[in-house]
Parts: sequence; structure tokens; C-alpha cells
Amino acid sequence: MQIRRAVRPTLAALGGVGKDDALALVGLSGGADSLALAAAVAAEAGQAGVRAGAVIVDHALQSGSKRVADSAAAQARGLGLAPVVIRRVEVAAAGGPEAAARDARYGAFVTVAAELGAAAVLTAHTRDDQAEQVLLALARGSGTRSVAGIPSSRPLSDGVDLLRPLLGETWKITRATTEAACAELGLTPWNDPHNLDASYARVRVRETALPTLARELGPGVVAGLARSADLAREDADALDDWAGRVVAALLPTVRPLPEGGEAAQRRAAEGPAHPGPAPERQVIDAGGVSVLEGLPAAVRQRAIHQMAREYFGAALTREHTLSIAALITHWKGQGPVFVPGIRVTRVAGELVCDPQSGSPRDTHSMLAES
Repeated sequence: MQIRRAVRPTLAALGGVGKDDALALVGLSGGADSLALAAAVAAEAGQAGVRAGAVIVDHALQSGSKRVADSAAAQARGLGLAPVVIRRVEVAAAGGPEAAARDARYGAFVTVAAELGAAAVLTAHTRDDQAEQVLLALARGSGTRSVAGIPSSRPLSDGVDLLRPLLGETWKITRATTEAACAELGLTPWNDPHNLDASYARVRVRETALPTLARELGPGVVAGLARSADLAREDADALDDWAGRVVAALLPTVRPLPEGGEAAQRRAAEGPAHPGPAPERQVIDAGGVSVLEGLPAAVRQRAIHQMAREYFGAALTREHTLSIAALITHWKGQGPVFVPGIRVTRVAGELVCDPQSGSPRDTHSMLAES
């Protein structure tokens, strides 16, 4: 019942969007987490006025993967989910195996959701997954947005949301909860051997780091890390909102691209082949620079990061952002700052941002010669 209670708010929201018989698809691997989610959604969807199905992605990375997918599909149908779709994917060789498999899986979610007209895809991340994500973020030296961990919802594609109802703070669903639910319901979960492969950092966190921390610091470590994600998300949301309002206030002093910020983000995500106008020079006047200088550092850095993303399609690291911020807060007549995609110069009190491609040194030399 605990997992059923956890999914009710998500399903109720889907049922209340004004679309009759909205379809929710459970992303089902056959593991205990996703099987328990599938059972809860199957039991609660009708009451919420939602149709419930499942999408099973066969990554074809292990022998017997088709059998695993077929077994998961059979259990989904036995729970009353319909439609149930198995989609076999090809995992790219480039990049890390985890990231490549995730990209292929989410690509399949997008495709199947579009084919079936689904309103959402639900995945079964739990508080254990959240704790692992937080620990990995801390090890990388990340900020509050990364420490906020896995978001409970985000857009998956146009008109389709990705929802993670088991991450919520209220019900504290853990891996032990889902395993107990499967046992109680007579479901047979699949144990993915990759989940014990210590070549993956996440497995080392799950199997070694977290048990060691729990042994040395107490059994509340996983709950504490997941709670840290909840707290960090509140802070990150508030700071991002503040920075967004700052950027909006500066827009009259910035000459925007003809196609706006979201287009720049799409160009960055989809590569140079995406049609649309190239980034153009943007100028923040002296008044805007003064506004940025007076902000708390956390908000100023976010505003710089957001403007770079929206107007140039640039994803800045902290080092990049701080180098631009120094032109605002520690101005000593220094020369231009080069970051990926942008050359930033302070001229007569204004911050001048020009598109940058190729070698910054070559561009700087040409400017010096002109």
C-alpha cells in the first residue's frame, strides 16, 4: 500500500489535466523497483481516470535479454497494464556504456510515447537512487543543482513528461520497499548482473561506499543524503528563479537573438546542423553590469550561466563562469575572456559578448592586427 499511496498524487495530476483517459506508461525493466511501480500504477490508475501501460526497452547488451523483456511484458499484462510495448534498441559504442544505454532507453521512451499518444512515462527511481546520485555529485564537487539529485519530473518531449513518483519525500520509498512489495504480490523481479559490476561508479557507491558510510556513521546515511537532495532542490529552485528574474530585467539592455533563448539551447543540443540564426553580439550596458555586480555571488553566477546558455547555446563550467564574473566584480583593465562559444570583453563599462568559434588565440590575433 505504501507504493500505491506514493503514486496517487502523480496519477491524480495526470487525470486532472483535462485530457480524457490520459495514458501513462511505466518504464519497466523487470527489476524490483519498476515491477513494484507497475503494480501500484495498475492498481491506482483507474481510480485516477488514467489509462496505464508499459514500455520495456531491450538494450540487447546481454544474452537472454529478449527472454527478460518477454518476462517483464508478461508480468505487466498480468497486472492489467495495456498497451505493453517491447522496444529493442541499439546502444551506441561511443561514450560510456551507462550513458549510451540511458540515451538509447530514453530515446525509446520518447518514440513509444509519441506512437501511443502517452501523456507521461513513469520511472521507478527510489530514495536509494537519490542517495547514490547525491554522493556522486558531492564527489565531483558539484553545486546545489547537481546535489539536488534526480528531479521528480521533467519534460521528456513535446507534450510528454517524465515522472518519478517514488522519489517523493513523504513516503520514503526505498529499494527494500519495492522488494518487499514484489514478494507480497508474488512478482518475480529480474536481477540485472550489471548492478553488481564494480567497473561502474554507481555500483561501487551502492555496494561499497554507502554500506561503509552506514557502518561507520549510522544507518540513516541513505535517508540523510536523499533528504539533502530535497533541501538542495528547494535552494536551487529559488536561486534559479531569482537569476531568471535578473536576466529578464536585463533583457532590455541586451540585444537578443532574433529567435530567443530556447532556440539557442536547441542549437547547442542538436549541433550546428540545426537551422536558425547564429548567435550575435550581445551587450550588457553599464547599468546592467552594476546590477550584476551587486548580486550575491550565487545569483550572479547563475545569471551569467543562464545568459550564456540562452543567447549563445554555451554550457559553461564554474571556471568559465568565474572568469566572466571577474570582469564584473574584479575589473582591473584586463583583456577579453574566452570561454567555449563566447568572447567576453569589458569596454567603457559595458560587457560585450561576441560569438567565438575556432581558436581563441587566432581570433585574438586577428583583432590585434585589425
